[in-house]
Amino acid sequence: MTAIDELTDSFSRLPGIGKKSAGRLVNYILKADSAWIARFANQLATLQEKIHACSICGAWTETDPCPICSNPMRDQSVICVVEQPQDVATIESSHEFSGLFHVLGGVIAPLEGIGPDQLRIAQLLERVRSGSVKEVIIATNPTVEGDTTALYIQRLLSEIEGLTVTRLASGLPVGGDLEYADRLTLARSFRGRMKI
Repeated sequence: MTAIDELTDSFSRLPGIGKKSAGRLVNYILKADSAWIARFANQLATLQEKIHACSICGAWTETDPCPICSNPMRDQSVICVVEQPQDVATIESSHEFSGLFHVLGGVIAPLEGIGPDQLRIAQLLERVRSGSVKEVIIATNPTVEGDTTALYIQRLLSEIEGLTVTRLASGLPVGGDLEYADRLTLARSFRGRMKI
């Protein structure tokens, strides 16, 4: 296998990148400026050293706690629960939410061997019980697994007196991912959320 084939294969392992797109990327890199290539290679090589999960919310960050958790201007009484760290960036880009986040790290998916114990649900319960949280917004993706996870969390949180549990309203397509939702759809979903 040649160096081009090896790099093409590596790129094609990335989500959303097929063999043709991977081949285009490799050809672009072969023609690119060598200084840019060195900088790009260094960024890839050091990414996992620089970026880690926030010890409070689980979002990707270079500092701990992350800028959202450490910002006193954020609404400390509302926590938005999402599946993955990239969902935090997606919701932040809508500029519709000013509270805190909690990243589960996935969804309950028994067929894949993922149960509640593999997710950051215990940490969510700890945050809610120890703080001044008044509302938890469940923003899992509108899929079977996302809905199952939302229902499971809602049942656990329903035991906490004075806590409102809401779910993002319709507007997000069933079977879709937050990552691909546009700003307007996210804004409508936040404004139209309802108690579950």
